[in-house]
Amino acid sequence: MTREERELRQYERMRRKMVENQAREAGRGPLDVPFLLLTLLLTGVGLIMLFSASFPMAYYEGENPAYYLIRQGIFAVAGIVAMLLIGRINYARYRVVGKYVLGVAVFLLILVLIPGVGHTVNGATRWLGFGSLFTFQPSEIAKVGVILYFAESISKKKEKMRSFKEGILPYAVILGIIAALMIKEPHLSGTVLILGIGAVMMFVGGIETKWVGMGGGIAALGIWAYLSGKVGYNAKRITIWRDPLTDDPELMRDAGYQMRQSLLAIGSGGLLGVGLGKSRQKFMYLPERHNDFIFAIICEELGLIGATLIMALFALLIIRGYWIALHARDRFGALLAVGVTTQVALQVFLNIAVVTNLIPNTGISLPFFSYGGTALVIQLAEMGLVLSVSRQMPAN
Repeated sequence: MTREERELRQYERMRRKMVENQAREAGRGPLDVPFLLLTLLLTGVGLIMLFSASFPMAYYEGENPAYYLIRQGIFAVAGIVAMLLIGRINYARYRVVGKYVLGVAVFLLILVLIPGVGHTVNGATRWLGFGSLFTFQPSEIAKVGVILYFAESISKKKEKMRSFKEGILPYAVILGIIAALMIKEPHLSGTVLILGIGAVMMFVGGIETKWVGMGGGIAALGIWAYLSGKVGYNAKRITIWRDPLTDDPELMRDAGYQMRQSLLAIGSGGLLGVGLGKSRQKFMYLPERHNDFIFAIICEELGLIGATLIMALFALLIIRGYWIALHARDRFGALLAVGVTTQVALQVFLNIAVVTNLIPNTGISLPFFSYGGTALVIQLAEMGLVLSVSRQMPAN
């Protein structure tokens, strides 16, 4: 072996050692404190409002008034632990799991449609699980799968994202398959949410503006067709959306009752609200008071000012998430933070829009507030992904 070869090998060993040291050091920065505190604050306020909204239901069912709070609290603790653990792991390690999570999600979405396997509630088959003890929606896993896989795949393509074959087609096929499965459940709001996440990540990834415009046009056409009643799985919801105070007795016994009670709750709150714990609509008037329509109880008890403060907390969390994405060390981290933050932003908007009758009722939960243990754990775990990205932001 010549001297030059020995020196070259020594140089390679030194370089590999330096890379390994950098990898070990990566992820050892501090967690983003504002993002962490906002997440914990929303989780804590969510538990308080869940208890307020759910104790009449628990009492009516013969359970401890704190039944829903205790169950949600257990999942909240588990979710916070998962968030902190995930936040301490170098997010680069999550590159390899995206395709597996996405594959599992598609399998579960197919499984839920098999007669006798999926759980049906209010005409929708969206759940898997073991009776009432433990249930979850595969769509929650699909959101994580899309975020992880898209972030990993798009981050490697750079200029290739500008071509249709590599930048549009493979992701459109994936989103199309997931959307088709979720529409069969049916789960319109979840479909819109996943399509929105995918579209934003592709846009950030660098697709051409013409494809963005074309996609926006198709989306606008689909929204128009749905709202005009030309397509859609529940025409009654469109009718109620157009006239929530209709006198049609059939509609008011069915789809219109929930929306009318929601608007009554919001209107009753006024500027300052009737007081925490003093809602009237939660006493078996408003359906899904502790789930999809918990924001109506927030408006009734805390009023416009309280509801605005909670929306401001969500806005600050979303802004901070995008700030972390802008300052991420690499494209993968930026796309990861964008995907998670976009999910929260879209889900909050859709839930509040439904509760206030801005859009037709599609059935979507409010992050950190609505009852659902597995959904809360997954949401907090996703916050851990953003915190992991924040720990590797380059020093100023």
